[in-house]
Amino acid sequence: MNNLHQLDLESPIGVIEIVGTDQAIYSIMFSEREGLEHQIQDQTPKVLMECATQLEEYFRGERKGFTFPYHYEGTAFQKNVWKALSSIPYAKTVSYKAIAMTIGSEKSVRAVGSANGKNRLSIVIPCHRIIGSNGNLTGYAGGLWRKEWLLQHERLFSMSL
Repeated sequence: MNNLHQLDLESPIGVIEIVGTDQAIYSIMFSEREGLEHQIQDQTPKVLMECATQLEEYFRGERKGFTFPYHYEGTAFQKNVWKALSSIPYAKTVSYKAIAMTIGSEKSVRAVGSANGKNRLSIVIPCHRIIGSNGNLTGYAGGLWRKEWLLQHERLFSMSL
């Protein structure tokens, strides 16, 4: 892997840490710290700046999909789960069981939950759109309050996009 760069983005739900190389984004994660530690520098790769711009557009309700290059590493099972997550439409939710069925592994609901929790590309791979089979919000690495905010945000803007 090439040199990693980091860029912090102030969002309506806290600081987001973007990590990537000159070619692709590897991680988009929420931080609990206050303030931006990693701001745009002369050597900040264009892909990190494009990622930040697209996330800002998402938060303004102007974007519901992402086009910058990203890369994720995981097992074949995890990659299948993340690919299935990426197919969930903007402002919609599905259950862990539905994802398990989508990937042809109906009995692996807990493993789907585990793979979901290992997603390092928050928002872009929309793990916030997964809910319990009873319709309740369940685990989210960024905190349930962020998951609820993201879902409400998408519902609000789904009509206008």
